[in-house]
Amino acid sequence: MSTTVSAPGKVFLAGGYLVLDRAYTALVFGLSARIHILVKDIETSSGVELSEIVVQSPQFRDATWNYGYHLAEDQGGIHVTQLQGASTAKLSRNPFVETALTFALTYISTVLPKPHIKPTSITILADNDYYSQPANTPKNASHQFIDFGVRLQDAHKTGLGSSAALVTSFTGALLSHYLPESLFSLSSDNGRSILHNLSQASHCAAQGKVGSGFDVATAVYGTCVYRRFSPSILSSLGEQGSSGFATRVKSIVEDTDATLKWDTEISKRGVTIPPGMALVMCDVDCGSETVGMVKQVLAWKKSDPEGSKKLWDSLQACNETLAKKLTAGAEIGEFRKAFGDIREKIREMGERSGVPIEPKEQTELLDAVTEGVDGVAGGVVPGAGGYDAIVLLVKDDNRTLSAIETFLTKWSKEKGSNVKLLGTRGELEGARKEDASKYGELVK
Repeated sequence: MSTTVSAPGKVFLAGGYLVLDRAYTALVFGLSARIHILVKDIETSSGVELSEIVVQSPQFRDATWNYGYHLAEDQGGIHVTQLQGASTAKLSRNPFVETALTFALTYISTVLPKPHIKPTSITILADNDYYSQPANTPKNASHQFIDFGVRLQDAHKTGLGSSAALVTSFTGALLSHYLPESLFSLSSDNGRSILHNLSQASHCAAQGKVGSGFDVATAVYGTCVYRRFSPSILSSLGEQGSSGFATRVKSIVEDTDATLKWDTEISKRGVTIPPGMALVMCDVDCGSETVGMVKQVLAWKKSDPEGSKKLWDSLQACNETLAKKLTAGAEIGEFRKAFGDIREKIREMGERSGVPIEPKEQTELLDAVTEGVDGVAGGVVPGAGGYDAIVLLVKDDNRTLSAIETFLTKWSKEKGSNVKLLGTRGELEGARKEDASKYGELVK
């Protein structure tokens, strides 16, 4: 028996920093680049009891993790322990996998009448655009997953939300594999709500902090307008394995605690990409320290509450204007003005907070590609900003995409940089079950 689930990455088009405050919303698009999870039972000899789950990520070196598990006392849930495995090398931990495994198995143990968790083998596959690739890497056919040739910790992410897509697809695959459809279905509203709440809890636990959750929400629901949940919702979970942990996980996932109700707002109504247009990403291959940038912006907001509120209110209005134009459709000139208004406010926030949200280099690149390539309707530095990437709204035709690639090749040569158009596109769908047959030998 095998189960396959995928979840999309994200591109944060509008609402960076604002999403941290429940007074504002964010416009986030799902991407065609996905993380895929393949789960299959491990066959054991008759009468042999095995409590082991093997997780592997074959695109990376030294990326196999073996886990043992057992039911903890006092409603502590499922306790997961990393095992040495066949290698004598020092154990490399994967906190996102380990935490998602703990939370998912714990929830499963609370809803199955007689929880019997069979041993499984789990394979993680990442579409190629999640990590920067050497300039000579050939473009692969759909659903081929290249060997990145490095350890996972040495790979350079392109900022598409790999950890949220991983936790969401991993959680969704485990729930789909172990639970009957009467208890969990990815295609139902209730199933998506369970997946969202459980993935938010485990992702925050793995990160060691309660984030805004926009990346997990996009991985579950796809493209949406998002208002964050109150951080206090997850504050009562306590330590994994502690007394009553399983009960608290079930209550939060199923939203049965009247004092800690989920207040997330996720709307897919009317959010779309206009016909004949595409949302594309460009990898700038130059990292940014997002955590430090966020702290500095929040420090500025605290020191100038009146000025920052006025600016954020104005930026929210600009974001809403862009969302309306995307939904209704507009001429390229109208999109350029909408993107221009947003970028003007973002640069003002950057200047006032001392944070390079849209650095000069990115301003130069965005201005040049917008003005120099017919069919480019505008773009932004997505999310928290910095040097990682840009996102563009463009005409969806080969002529425009070819012109962008030619422009970026010339730009990179002149500037001594490495800016590349990624193959991923904006798309609307969230987490979904996949047909195992399309992964070929990987699920046999």
